[in-house]
Amino acid sequence: MENAIYATLTRQSGLMAEMRVVANNIANANTTGFRREGVIFAEHLSALDRNGDTLSMANARGRLVDLDQGVLTQTGGNYDLAIEGDGFFLIETPDGNRLTRAGVFLPSAEGELMTADGFRLLDEGMAPIIVPAGASGVAVGADGTLSANGVAFGRIGVFAAPENGQLTYQSGTSFTTDAAPQPVNDARIRQGFLEESNVDSVFEITRMIEVQRAYELGQSFLDREDQRIRSAITGMTR
Repeated sequence: MENAIYATLTRQSGLMAEMRVVANNIANANTTGFRREGVIFAEHLSALDRNGDTLSMANARGRLVDLDQGVLTQTGGNYDLAIEGDGFFLIETPDGNRLTRAGVFLPSAEGELMTADGFRLLDEGMAPIIVPAGASGVAVGADGTLSANGVAFGRIGVFAAPENGQLTYQSGTSFTTDAAPQPVNDARIRQGFLEESNVDSVFEITRMIEVQRAYELGQSFLDREDQRIRSAITGMTR
């Protein structure tokens, strides 16, 4: 029976991890550019004897990022940008370059396009984008070309994780890759739009209820086993 307890404990740990992910999805249902996450459950089999009997243990350490596009909402903001199709904006942070779908940018005092957190937006050559002094009526073409007064001065870069590369969630709406991000040539940028979170709140709440019920069922089993062991110990010590 100890094996059943160990298996249940690993299952409970996995369910708790999934509950945290689901709760984070719900909390970010209205966060611009947020990508929902899921938990990857894997089965680990351990041999118990030479007869081929095994113990199955759950492993829920992996996470899967849902890259489905969210709804594009028109804001009219001159520096509000959204990507149609695959790809991410590339921003420069103190910890290295990060990928993001959150397209809220503002020009700094020096004219650099930056996120609300003060991270610089990078162009197709991975260099900061600087809006010329005195520029008015800045327009962003579908291919990311920036122009002011009819004169082009830069092009916003759209990048993605390399083929078979791993996309790792960092914090907020940013991601890193295990290799240099690759340019996406067929992406379409929409000026004056923002991409909403791709979280389906109804689905996430339903999933939270399912996970909670599964966790309670496992906890009920552990409580019964604890009581059974206590009763056995009490009976043997009388």
